[in-house]
Amino acid sequence: MPFFTVIIPLYNKENYVENTLKSILNQTFTDYEVLVVNDCSTDESVEIIKPYLSESIKLLEHSANKGLSASRNTGIKKAEANYITFLDADDLWKPTFLETIYQLIKDFPEAKIFGANYEEVYSNKIVSPTNFSNVIESKGSQIIDFFKYNLGQGIYNHGSVCFHKSVYEKAGFYDETIDFAEDIDFNIRANYYFKLAYSNTIQMQYFMETGAQLTRSSILNKRLPDYDKYDAFAKENTSLAKYLAFEKYVLAKHIKTDGGYELYKNISSKTDYKYLNWKQKILLKLPAFILKLIKKYKEILIKKGIKFTSY
Repeated sequence: MPFFTVIIPLYNKENYVENTLKSILNQTFTDYEVLVVNDCSTDESVEIIKPYLSESIKLLEHSANKGLSASRNTGIKKAEANYITFLDADDLWKPTFLETIYQLIKDFPEAKIFGANYEEVYSNKIVSPTNFSNVIESKGSQIIDFFKYNLGQGIYNHGSVCFHKSVYEKAGFYDETIDFAEDIDFNIRANYYFKLAYSNTIQMQYFMETGAQLTRSSILNKRLPDYDKYDAFAKENTSLAKYLAFEKYVLAKHIKTDGGYELYKNISSKTDYKYLNWKQKILLKLPAFILKLIKKYKEILIKKGIKFTSY
């Protein structure tokens, strides 16, 4: 039985998937299997990966396009290992990613979630996410409160995290009824029930200008998560209450920017403003056209390697 199962959800990534696979094959820790879940790609993605298929690198095929959550769930159900990790077909791991996660597993047996830091790649620029990793011990490994350190970008993303199988048994699988913020929805459940061991070292590259990231459709066309269903979780957990308020703020602002004013009002009315900072409160009240201008300005700056946020 392999120590890790690596799941690659695949849909139309012919320009990237080979490099993604190579970054897995270049790992210093080699006790793993790879499950590529093809979600009915219409390009040459599958033909590109076929030469790499083996006993340890397998292709799973969907008969119909089902989306990211379903692709992950298919991989999880077929996984032979107890430790499951993911890499999108347009992102890359540093060579020591699996080695780092393996060491976390050995050092923190009380944890069931194991994450590492990452970097964002924009064209030819590499940018650090605004994810509170600067307040965690530099290059240290420790148990951290996921909700406390996620009032910004994710402290990990789904290409830099590993879950023990028991997490899915307790917290459930990825919600196939939504196709926006699926990771956030799952992270709430997983981190509510289980401890997170975290390495504040950069172990993954998240490419921001490929595929869906490059041509984002309106959020109003998406099936959105219902964060209200987690309010009961937050009654005795202040960190989670703050995190839910933050994610509702992000969702409401996003919806307002895209022109969904009634839905914005509904979500913002259920947001606990006492947990938002002054910048976030102001941004929620701004007209949509100003939010659009701010967004365009931020996109211009990010191409120059400059980031500013409301976090």
